[in-house]
Amino acid sequence: MIQSDESFRDEFKPLSIPASYESADTQESKIIFALAQLGEGSADDVLARLEELQPGSADPQLAAMTEVVLSGLFNKGLIKGTDHSGKMSYNLSKITKSNEGEVNPDLLAPGLD
Repeated sequence: MIQSDESFRDEFKPLSIPASYESADTQESKIIFALAQLGEGSADDVLARLEELQPGSADPQLAAMTEVVLSGLFNKGLIKGTDHSGKMSYNLSKITKSNEGEVNPDLLAPGLD
């Protein structure tokens, strides 16, 4: 395997969402966890959630890092975002409602029915 292929896979691998908040995790993991907790939110919303999870953690450096992490994940296509009057709101694109449709058997490929 060519090194560039491996580095590409590392750069664009699917997000791993932590199951719980751990103060020893990386800042990126904490930011992803906070966004998952919110469902959708701006960098400011995520920063506020981080402050709730670990009081005293929100500072200008974490605020800047939160914006950089979220915009970086968005630019890579790993999270979704929408612009609301000049402010980005991010989400993890989780399916929250199951598909209630049905399959039309007349449209199935031959041999699949």
